[in-house]
Amino acid sequence: MDIDPVEAAPGQAFPRAFLRQRWEDLTFLHWAVAPELVAPLLPAGTRPDTLDGLSHVGLIGFRMVGLGLGRGPGVPYLGSFWETNVRLYSVDGAGRRAVVFRSLDASRLVPVLVARVTLRLPYLWSAMRLDRDGDRLTYRCRRRWPGPAGTASRMEVRVGAPIAEPTPLEHFVTARWGLHTRAYGRTLHLPNWHPRWPLHRAELLHLDDELVTAAGLPAPAGPPVSVLYSPGVPVRFGPPVTVGPGRRGRS
Repeated sequence: MDIDPVEAAPGQAFPRAFLRQRWEDLTFLHWAVAPELVAPLLPAGTRPDTLDGLSHVGLIGFRMVGLGLGRGPGVPYLGSFWETNVRLYSVDGAGRRAVVFRSLDASRLVPVLVARVTLRLPYLWSAMRLDRDGDRLTYRCRRRWPGPAGTASRMEVRVGAPIAEPTPLEHFVTARWGLHTRAYGRTLHLPNWHPRWPLHRAELLHLDDELVTAAGLPAPAGPPVSVLYSPGVPVRFGPPVTVGPGRRGRS
């Protein structure tokens, strides 16, 4: 499949913002997987999005900052927290490319409860922190609730040079302006807008992770095919729309 490097979504102006936030200090690890392996894990009406016949599993650690509703300010204290997610890549019958979250560990309990109820997103409450030593970043996560309690992840990376022009793979796993989720008997597409990522290549120094397997996926086979870092972007989410009927399958 081909992705236009200047897709329409980044320039899209939502009539109204549903949510506002900022994502900071992101590290992206990705492994290639066969699309038939992840197809059963996607919401009805979507199928695996692929690049050169392969889909991908992502493990992403970052800081959520200033989460708030609409045009209002970010919620004090509760609107900023650490997050680590395991995600897959999807496309629906209308051609909307998105991510599907298998798990989202967050360090604030109230946002976890709200997201689980409103959008049925698989948020989990976890203890997390990021340690920084020059260009070395270490992300730590240990799950509290609902479980499996004690499921943990530790990843350490060294941030490298900025990327002037991302490769097709680097673009594929980061140029995502929406998510698919299943809530209250419907598959929803929740669109978002953010500037193009300022990306850096990164080196994985250490990984000890249980989140990927806890999300129902096989343990990664070998090192990741892509390791990236970004200082972050501001993000706006538009209101969710229902995805039309469709069948899962290969893209």
